[in-house]
Amino acid sequence: MIALSLAEIASVVGGQTHDIPDTSVQVTGQVVRDSREAGPGSLFVAFAGERADGHDFAAAVVEAGAVAVLASRPVGVPAIVVDDVQRALGALARHVVERLGATLVALTGSAGKTSTKDLIAQVLRTKAPTVFTPGSLNNEIGLPLTALSATEETRFLVLEMGARGIGHIRYLADLTPPKIGLVLNVGTAHIGEFGGREQIAQAKGELVEGLPEDGTAVLNADDPLVRAMASRTKARVLLFGESDEADVRAENVRLTGNGQPSFSLHTPTGCSEVTMRLYGEHHVSNALAAAAVAHELGMSADEIATALSEAGSLSRWRMEVTERPDGVTVVNDAYNANPESMRAALRALAAMGKGRRTWAVLGQMAELGDEALAEHDAVGRLAVRLNVSKLVAVGGREASWLQLGAYNEGSWGEESVHVSDAQSAVDLLRSQLRPGDVVLVKASRSVGLERVAQALVEGTEGEVAVR
Repeated sequence: MIALSLAEIASVVGGQTHDIPDTSVQVTGQVVRDSREAGPGSLFVAFAGERADGHDFAAAVVEAGAVAVLASRPVGVPAIVVDDVQRALGALARHVVERLGATLVALTGSAGKTSTKDLIAQVLRTKAPTVFTPGSLNNEIGLPLTALSATEETRFLVLEMGARGIGHIRYLADLTPPKIGLVLNVGTAHIGEFGGREQIAQAKGELVEGLPEDGTAVLNADDPLVRAMASRTKARVLLFGESDEADVRAENVRLTGNGQPSFSLHTPTGCSEVTMRLYGEHHVSNALAAAAVAHELGMSADEIATALSEAGSLSRWRMEVTERPDGVTVVNDAYNANPESMRAALRALAAMGKGRRTWAVLGQMAELGDEALAEHDAVGRLAVRLNVSKLVAVGGREASWLQLGAYNEGSWGEESVHVSDAQSAVDLLRSQLRPGDVVLVKASRSVGLERVAQALVEGTEGEVAVR
């Protein structure tokens, strides 16, 4: 974080200092919420969670070098005490962002946020120092913590924004007002919580509503609900996609023999060829979104294409491909799942597995509400239509819907199986996998199917570790 005195921080967050002999002492290190990350010059933010209360670690973090604790009560060590720790953290982030000389880029969407954020960061950091959201820390706590990790040297700050309801993105955008706002798509992720795609579009569009007149709204020309957001912003609109009307577009999209996308990138200033290291055609849209942001920030088509072609996966369990010594390919995409990302992953599996035996190890897609039965059935059917060799549906009711969809799609029932848990899936795979097989593992995060992928990669015997 940029250096701030405890007195200044207390003023910004409206807090009272306790047990601080000298309020001119500065926070020069990271702002952290995990006590294990506390170090010299840091500020520890104490949250009272369901499993642990950060206030209980106050003495330990100060001993580790933390300058003070941002807390909701006195803790016997230097502390700034506030009524609401989360809102105080947000106020501090807003203050720091206003003092930075960095350009803020914010993005949201139903699917692909983290992969796209990682691509944007990898492209922009070839131009100047860039700070970006680690993993998927895109909520009311993760976003301000990311913003606070920026320093005087930071030129680009790339922030992923998630939402589970109307008003969430507006709140996040108020904390860290972006100059460039990117909306990827409107899908069915969390549709059970929102109530419908129109409501999801309303929530996602909050990002562009708050952009300044001299800002830029980067919108997906291929998604009608996203494109319609152009009417909700006073900022300039830049379109990306495969549409002829897109300002930044892809032509001649194809997949390599390994399932990696290749295409001609066209921007208003030129065109260049891209061959990505990532897997799956769905990454073309993500790459175009990143290219549009980079173009807006002054990069040439050649510079963007080179950076995209060199970019890899920075976040775990997102199309993470591992080749085993016996020739089995394990694709760990188990971080999360929704109908759009599930379909994209299955298509990637089909492309990667041409001429090989393919396995789709799938579990529940959570938070689909009344759409859950139809969406799980549709994914099972798609696996058959894509000629995936074997479907292993893991879990309870939703997994049975996956298996039933596959069975009802055609004479493929013998190639689909429903198992109760991750251990059963691992046992089945270990007994039936052959050299050269390709295995995709994907489900919502709550299912924990990453354990299946890890067991296959590590070749561990015995039981799968329980989280």
